Amino acid sequence: MILSSYASLWIFGVLLLSPSLIISLPIQDSFLQCLQKNSDMSFPFSTLLYSPVNSSFTAILQSSAQNLRFTLPLTPKPELIYKPVEESHIQAAVICSKQLGIHLRVRSGGHDREGLSYVSEIDTPFIVVDLDMLRSISIDIDGNSAWVQAGATIGELYYRISEKSKNHGFPAGVCPSVGVGGHITGGGYGSMFRKYGLAADNVIDAPIIDAQGRVLDRKVMGEDLFWAIRGGGGGSFGIISAWKVKLVPVPSTVTVFRVAKTLEQGATKLLYRWQQVADNLDDDLFLSVSVQLANAGKKGKKTMSTSYDAMFLGDTKRLLQVMQESFPELGLQQQDCIETSWINSVLYMSFFPNNTTPEILLQRNNLFKRYLKGKSDYVKEPIPETALEGLWERLFEEENPSMVLIPYGGMMNKISEYQIPYPHRKGNLFMIDYSTSWKDPSENAAKHIDWVRKIYEYMAPYVSMNPREAYGNYRDLDLGMNEKTNTSCEEASVWGTKYFKDNFYRLVQVKTRVDPDNFFRHEQSIPPCHISEKERLRLSW
Repeated sequence: MILSSYASLWIFGVLLLSPSLIISLPIQDSFLQCLQKNSDMSFPFSTLLYSPVNSSFTAILQSSAQNLRFTLPLTPKPELIYKPVEESHIQAAVICSKQLGIHLRVRSGGHDREGLSYVSEIDTPFIVVDLDMLRSISIDIDGNSAWVQAGATIGELYYRISEKSKNHGFPAGVCPSVGVGGHITGGGYGSMFRKYGLAADNVIDAPIIDAQGRVLDRKVMGEDLFWAIRGGGGGSFGIISAWKVKLVPVPSTVTVFRVAKTLEQGATKLLYRWQQVADNLDDDLFLSVSVQLANAGKKGKKTMSTSYDAMFLGDTKRLLQVMQESFPELGLQQQDCIETSWINSVLYMSFFPNNTTPEILLQRNNLFKRYLKGKSDYVKEPIPETALEGLWERLFEEENPSMVLIPYGGMMNKISEYQIPYPHRKGNLFMIDYSTSWKDPSENAAKHIDWVRKIYEYMAPYVSMNPREAYGNYRDLDLGMNEKTNTSCEEASVWGTKYFKDNFYRLVQVKTRVDPDNFFRHEQSIPPCHISEKERLRLSW
């Protein structure tokens, strides 16, 4: 088993900071002394610490920073990067950060869109606990489960599953470099979520290091905290060191396809039709739509391309039957379809070249690092064709616009919005991910960011309302931010109810109980506070 035994709770009993520790030392020295006093004295902790004076500091900081906006020189940098290699090292980090008054951020895969796992605007000084050395994976095919440490990527998990079985998988995201730790805390959707639900819906257990430095498993933490960590967002309740997840069955043969239609080929009417059928398609079919600029064939002329990207849990014959019955307007042909294995479908949906082997999933590389700003929406009624035409006009204004439409329905309609904190279930036709990206740091970032905000404003009449819902894993600080001190729950509810709807109030209750001093915090963490009687009544479902 990859985890410390349940008996690791005893460690907390000896994590006592020596009064002789001189906290006036430089942070690195103070932190190192504290680690040594609160862990195995013989362990060379200095090899796990990196400060700005280390030649490798910048490379390590940027190694998994996926949004390059937060690698620029003026971005706040941590005083230290700490790379634990054992669960007890995380415990010691929590104890020492608390004792020394050093704010702590935790990074798994570095995909936080606002960089909150490795950047702090509201708390300084701060350190980053980088979990990427904690990435052991243990697969139990007979038990249909796996233990995966929080620093592993979902690509590594997929690969290790496929090593053991061609008929097992896990319903997580399509970007293989995403860290397991953060992905599951926010929900985690992917190409099998219409069949099996979110990654967070398929969690069995998870050890968490709390604000006192204790390791708590599901039985010890209790069902309220276990509920909160599965979709309630990372960085609020503790540090999850690993997940025990449920594996799901996949057929030996799955089918993928990618069919693009431009405006000249009737993209507007086709997309309108997709909106009417997407959430009612066969549960085995994931059919998303990516909208981007494309060349129209004429010199200098641009058009809009809608790419229908699919993964089907079955063979081509049955897929063609499903499409003919549900969405014949796409005109899918047998030659458009590729039959493959589930693990190779992961590569296809991630846009790897056709000759790529699954071993690339072990490299932890993200091929698409860029400067990025994104936002998200949920749609409950089809967007009218006239509104789509207005949308195209606005997309033409940006150099590299992107919209991805993710179909809901299937299993997502069958799971209660209160089952875990992630509430976006029945009633949603699809989710929209808006983004723009650029490659040159000298470009006017404000211009790109302003464009995304204008698109978001334009779409307001056509998406969910009261609240206007958003996906917590697509972090968006435009929705609101916590203050360093005296965080207002009323103010936090503005963005909190967008991510979690009424589940936000239950998350606040859990936070107030398990971390009343708000040790684990960031710009959009769940705040502790006393909930009014009116709000309590809202929780009496």
